[in-house]
Amino acid sequence: MKMKTANRQSRRRFLRVACAATTALMLDGLPLTVGTANAGKTKIGIVGSGRVGGGIGSVWVKAGYEVMFSSRHIENDKALAARLGPNAHAGTPQEAAAFGEVLMISVPYGALPEVGEKLATLINGKIVIDTCNPFVWRDGDIASWAREKGAGLASAELLPGARIVRAFNAIGAARMAAAHQDPGRIGMPIASNDAQAVEVASRLIRDIGYEPVLVGGLVMGKYLMPGTPLAGEHTPEEIRKILPRLD
Repeated sequence: MKMKTANRQSRRRFLRVACAATTALMLDGLPLTVGTANAGKTKIGIVGSGRVGGGIGSVWVKAGYEVMFSSRHIENDKALAARLGPNAHAGTPQEAAAFGEVLMISVPYGALPEVGEKLATLINGKIVIDTCNPFVWRDGDIASWAREKGAGLASAELLPGARIVRAFNAIGAARMAAAHQDPGRIGMPIASNDAQAVEVASRLIRDIGYEPVLVGGLVMGKYLMPGTPLAGEHTPEEIRKILPRLD
């Protein structure tokens, strides 16, 4: 009797493994934008569809999300959306902010005051992923102010009412959209004061191959920049080892 029971259990384990393997083989050659892949997924609006916004947004589209791209050059956004397929859309920044349940803002830091002013009513209460870094050579005085205050706290002041998660700030744009090639290997340091916003953003980050690592509140946003110990590609474990060494 024990032998028969063991045989049945072994058979069930074999069937589960075989079924999983068959499913993986069936899905392996399919594009990520399969018909119902976006069912129940968060809609994402992107303001600033350059190298960072366009790169990350493209991977989200391939992962089955509906994404609306926007920038100062809507023709570029339309061309990008056309290349990516039916889950990609193009619009104005106002349209993207209205479309997205989550908004990612990826513009030069000097443009943040204008973005905050023009989208004020649309970003109020909305989860906003802030990828913007202040560079004095490009953004001038506002960058000096933001670096002194701390980029996370400065962004919160420039985007009042937004539920900000700082992310995608510490990794170079050239590699930003490559994490899905080796999921979970690269950690993504993030900073926020909003636990629910962190939960939502973390899911989006994992779905394009990064492992999010919460480094603290927005006050820690000053470390999510080039030139800091967290800059560059690190494993999640390496990020956690760096954190105690930060001031």
